[in-house]
Amino acid sequence: MATEYLRYDKMVENALRGVVREALCQAAERGLPGSHHFYLTFRTNDPGVQIPDYLRGQYPSEMTIVLQYQFYGLEVEDDKFGVTLSFNNAHERLIIPFAAITTFADPSVTFALQFQPLSSQEGPTSMEEIEEEVTEEAERQAAKAGGAKQADDGKMGQVVALDSFRKK
Repeated sequence: MATEYLRYDKMVENALRGVVREALCQAAERGLPGSHHFYLTFRTNDPGVQIPDYLRGQYPSEMTIVLQYQFYGLEVEDDKFGVTLSFNNAHERLIIPFAAITTFADPSVTFALQFQPLSSQEGPTSMEEIEEEVTEEAERQAAKAGGAKQADDGKMGQVVALDSFRKK
């Protein structure tokens, strides 16, 4: 039987994505103070990424956007954000799931986070899925402990094959 472990690495990744979410929420509500600006690198081919086809053609695997002076309509949801940026004097709407982000940086304060893309990892990808996995693991461990206790108390029955009692 394989030993199962709590996936703290995934929990930490998800918690740090919450930092990105909160920074974007504050920027959406109040704008970017002082010299703050964000560099966000994301995987363009991840599920849920919505960008114009010509941008996907230019950036088939990864793209970096800058939120500094000219960004519009920044909207942040639990699992993604949307923003309108200007590309060659044309405004384009981008929708980017947090799971697609590989790097977040605010150079004005020398802060950066680097992520493993959630969509390419096995296992849970949201905080709810992580909590569900942790709860299920705790229940499995409790059931194992309860079964072992019953066996130790001698209260569990023993299965005997009836063939051993039959005359041949």
